[in-house]
Amino acid sequence: MDHFEMRDGVMYAEDVNLETLADAVGTPFYCYSSATIERHYKVFAAAVAGLGDGDPLVAFAVKANPNLSVLATLARLGAGADVVSGGEMARALAAGVPANRIVFSGVGKQPHEMAAGIAAGILQFNVESEAEIAMLAAVAAAHDARVDMAIRVNPAVNPGTHAKISTGGQDSKFGIPIERAHAAFVMAAGYASLNPVGVAAHIGSQLTDLSPIESCITRLGELADGLRAAGHSVSRIDVGGGLGVPYRADQPAPPLPHVYAEMVARATKGWNCRLIFEPGRMIVGNAGVMVAGVILVKDGTTKRFVVCDAGMNDLLRPSLYGAWHDIRAVTATGTTMTATVVGPVCESGDTFADDRVMDSVQAGDRIAFMTAGAYGATMASTYNSRALVPEVMVKDGAWSVVSERNQPAAMLALDTRAPWL
Repeated sequence: MDHFEMRDGVMYAEDVNLETLADAVGTPFYCYSSATIERHYKVFAAAVAGLGDGDPLVAFAVKANPNLSVLATLARLGAGADVVSGGEMARALAAGVPANRIVFSGVGKQPHEMAAGIAAGILQFNVESEAEIAMLAAVAAAHDARVDMAIRVNPAVNPGTHAKISTGGQDSKFGIPIERAHAAFVMAAGYASLNPVGVAAHIGSQLTDLSPIESCITRLGELADGLRAAGHSVSRIDVGGGLGVPYRADQPAPPLPHVYAEMVARATKGWNCRLIFEPGRMIVGNAGVMVAGVILVKDGTTKRFVVCDAGMNDLLRPSLYGAWHDIRAVTATGTTMTATVVGPVCESGDTFADDRVMDSVQAGDRIAFMTAGAYGATMASTYNSRALVPEVMVKDGAWSVVSERNQPAAMLALDTRAPWL
């Protein structure tokens, strides 16, 4: 569920009128609902509470939405953080996430990022190659530290999602192939500066079928059993994240958290270790919308185009993945039209929807791109020298700009002329 609804013909975010908000901050902008973020986290955390041996860690996947206010909202509820860069770790710490609730994943950690994680005292590193094991061992030794780490496994499981967000197949760059994972754990145990505590996996994003996730978890359990049989301690298992959200009302909803938790309970029975979860999209996906203004409606030879002031640089998912976002008029019009919704970017790929049946709109109207809270603003760019759009958070009837629009002058200030020009 979410807290975006129509009242008297106008879309509201909680108790904030989005037309009024658009007048105040300009379009395009992202809007996040605090109530939706809070509810989704609480529902997920309650579903997995008690699983495993001890308090499970719900580590929000920061890549989904790294906005400081989003992270602070989750930190206040007790969330940890799954980070994949030093920048994400810095954001999580700044938002109030305790270091001992941060997991550092990612296939390309650099030594300075490892050093920052060690200095901060994060919970663990999820290591993704034998080369990274050696690198982390050297960095930890240089800092006279012994760091907790887990082996991230590539379980060779097809998650059945888009190829560009699939991370568990045999050809994926992520993780250590499962047939080498046992040896990698033994390798890590041979370093005095490393403390291998567990195994981890994450097979992809926007998963709508639990079967691949269960297969992955089962393989993690088999690996852990083999390690224990060989005399190693396995105290933590990170089962990843990836649960999908409903982007289209005409398609079946993905499994709910309690159904997912029932599967995890079944698959991890008897493991006797702490479980780590990495939800991202399912926490923030439909907690956000992007609001854009209609510049004009243009009739082409075979199509009608709605040209809006948001572009693929602001919301990349439709162009990159062919992803669907419901598009609704912020003020109800009572009629529909078939149109292709595009932005002003100088690319044919700057298309949000093709021949979409949608609310009728005209120049000056506002439209909302629904379920834009995950992988929206975080993937934005300044392509075509376009400003990054602001992000706004609402709570009840209050709102706050939590990331400012960067103006052309600010972008120019980052450049300098070469001395010979």
